[in-house]
Amino acid sequence: MITVNSDGKIMIRRCLVTLRPFRIFVLGIGFFTLCFLMTSLGGQFSARRLGDSPFTIRTEVMGALESRGVLRKMSDMLEMMVKRMDVLARLENSTDFRKGEEARFPPDRFQPAAGLMERIQAIAQNVSDIAVKVDQILQNSLMNGKVIEGRRDQCEVPRDPKYPDCSGKVEWMRARWTSDPCYAFFGVDGTECSFLIYLSEVEWFCPPLPWRNQTAAMPSSKPPPRVQAAFRSNLSYLLELIGSGKESLIFMKKRVRHLASQWLLATRSLAQKLKGRRRDQKQILIHIGFLTEESGDVFSPRVLKGGPLGEMVQWADILAALFLLGHSLKVTVSLKELQNNLGVPPGRGNCPLTVPLPFDLIYTDYHGLQQMKQHMGLSFKKYRCRVRVIDTFGTEPAYNLEEYATLHGYRTNWGYWNLNPKQFMTMFPHTPDNSFMGFVSEELNETERQFIKSNKASSMAVVYGKEASIWKVGGKEKFLAILNKYMEIHGTVYYETQRPPEVPAFVKNHGLLPQHEFQQLLRKAKLFIGFGFPYEGPAPLEAIANGCVFLQSRFNPPHSSLNHEFFRGKPTSREVSSQHPYAEDFIGKPHVWTVDYNNSEEFEAAIKTIMRTKVDPYVPYEYTCEGMLERIHAYIQHQDFCAGASPLPAKPNGHAVPSSPSPFTLSPNATHLVWSYNTSSALHVWPPVSSMQVWVSEAGQACTETCQEHGLVCEPTFFEFLNKKDVFLQLRIACDSTESEMSHLYPALAENVQECYFQKEPLLYSCAGYSTKYQRLCPCRDYRKGQVALCRDCL
Repeated sequence: MITVNSDGKIMIRRCLVTLRPFRIFVLGIGFFTLCFLMTSLGGQFSARRLGDSPFTIRTEVMGALESRGVLRKMSDMLEMMVKRMDVLARLENSTDFRKGEEARFPPDRFQPAAGLMERIQAIAQNVSDIAVKVDQILQNSLMNGKVIEGRRDQCEVPRDPKYPDCSGKVEWMRARWTSDPCYAFFGVDGTECSFLIYLSEVEWFCPPLPWRNQTAAMPSSKPPPRVQAAFRSNLSYLLELIGSGKESLIFMKKRVRHLASQWLLATRSLAQKLKGRRRDQKQILIHIGFLTEESGDVFSPRVLKGGPLGEMVQWADILAALFLLGHSLKVTVSLKELQNNLGVPPGRGNCPLTVPLPFDLIYTDYHGLQQMKQHMGLSFKKYRCRVRVIDTFGTEPAYNLEEYATLHGYRTNWGYWNLNPKQFMTMFPHTPDNSFMGFVSEELNETERQFIKSNKASSMAVVYGKEASIWKVGGKEKFLAILNKYMEIHGTVYYETQRPPEVPAFVKNHGLLPQHEFQQLLRKAKLFIGFGFPYEGPAPLEAIANGCVFLQSRFNPPHSSLNHEFFRGKPTSREVSSQHPYAEDFIGKPHVWTVDYNNSEEFEAAIKTIMRTKVDPYVPYEYTCEGMLERIHAYIQHQDFCAGASPLPAKPNGHAVPSSPSPFTLSPNATHLVWSYNTSSALHVWPPVSSMQVWVSEAGQACTETCQEHGLVCEPTFFEFLNKKDVFLQLRIACDSTESEMSHLYPALAENVQECYFQKEPLLYSCAGYSTKYQRLCPCRDYRKGQVALCRDCL
């Protein structure tokens, strides 16, 4: 039975229909359609046999009809059903139809035809009554809808001083709400109230509306409790996470497998060093943007053709370290995977994420950073403090702050992200303004070391460069001819069918070698020689780890964005004095020789000395598995760029001032300031302030160089403690006048006029900046032996 209650609820309690097969088919179409429509409104449907009855249909609809569009569809459907039943009634009276049907089905199998018409007419009348009542409900719904729409259009933009941007954002929504499908996804329909609901509940520019259910807009559940991270002892699941399908991913998985035993030994060693210290497990997303199709994925096709592998070496090692430290990882190499993991709404990225970001940290590169900004909308600004950018060459503060970079000519294609400069993580410790991430160089066991000692050929050299283009640059013939007088020269230049013409005939070219065969070649060779490019790759460290001497060219003048195309557009003013500055400055002789290739006498003398010099395989501790694990552990546990609170209160002009006497003490020889140890415990700062010393640079000298001269490292985290007049006075510097401005050179002293300058923008604190006009105040710290990224008490 079908009834309509007074409150508008439509109830189909039970319909029992006994018809012949063809009529069941015709009438069933209508009833099943009706039942399906009812079910779409929240009802329940079932069909089964009852006793001897051929077919029984039973459906119940629970709840009131709330959609006017659905009511219209139901009314139209019911009218169509009535028409179909009229046709069926006429068909019942058709003699030809009766005869044809009785010929196929014996009359004794079914009930007689008498009364069938009455049953159909009764059902049709019942449905017709429903159509009338539905029409009444529809009219009432339309009237109520007009009232609701009127109420929705009557919303006024609230004037609340706590939300000064509200009215402007509403104006923007009026003009642009159709510009991105994601606004409709969040319920924006062009009315004032939908604008305000969106701007107060999805974004944060307007105050909550008093007539809205505020509890519905709040997160439904608290974040899950923190799980303690446990060191892992198996890398098999990581290999699954990395995936496959790209040559670059295959290369990374091979590297993880190859270094697995060293990683596991290092993990056990670090676990013993930390002695069960509690570490929260972090939810970490690793998005390798340069491998996505949207960024061109230029690396994967070149993996097997001699292309650069430094980035993939570094990413493979980052993945291994994060996984073995016990954190929960998601790995993405496509834009679709990124969107799914972030909860990106449909559209072009103007709207915030649909859910709170489920990741504590996101490791990505510049390509991934750009993709995140495009697709996270306003949420990117909210969550960017969780991002860690793997940045091969580094990003200095002057290039990072968009406003400053634009005004002062530091804007490039890679900078202006307004991040804390420590969020950029580099392959080598270029500048302390960024965090040094690094990678791993394979360590040899004792058996392998003995093999090298007994099999080294003192007259064998391997050239650094797998692409033929590296051999094209002029000027190599002269020093290669000198080298050929003393050593047999080997190359590993990629080719497909014939020898590359750029490689001289006296060079024995092996073609591109698999990694293990390249290792064997290095273990036999005495010398690994660079041509000046590529800059700062992992291969020289790999050669030194295999007992080679690395010979490289000195650049005079140094290469930079001012005189070399490669560095043009990079977000750094760094001047590179050789092909591999880290090898030159942090390793040096006897493992690394840096000479002027244009000076034949100097070059030849170096070759003769190298042939006589015996060196053992060497890996700097910070490039071992344990060194990298130690460093990443410290970063994850201590670096928090979302807190943003200064440990000291600040004056209105922007420079900090302590509420108690100065925490610094002048050194006995009055050359620098040291931190007063009795004030250290009150400050929760990392690195610990107990490691700090304050020095004054020479004019034209960067703080990086000033700290190095004293066996220390510049630490930009400490700049905020120096940014006050009391520090100048303690250093016996008289300030005739003071100013607070935005500059990557401040705090500093203009020497000739005794003017003291303070930093107005914390994101511009920089170890790298220098000018002949200023002496800079430099915050320096100590560091662990072989681990320049960490102070002695930083672990």
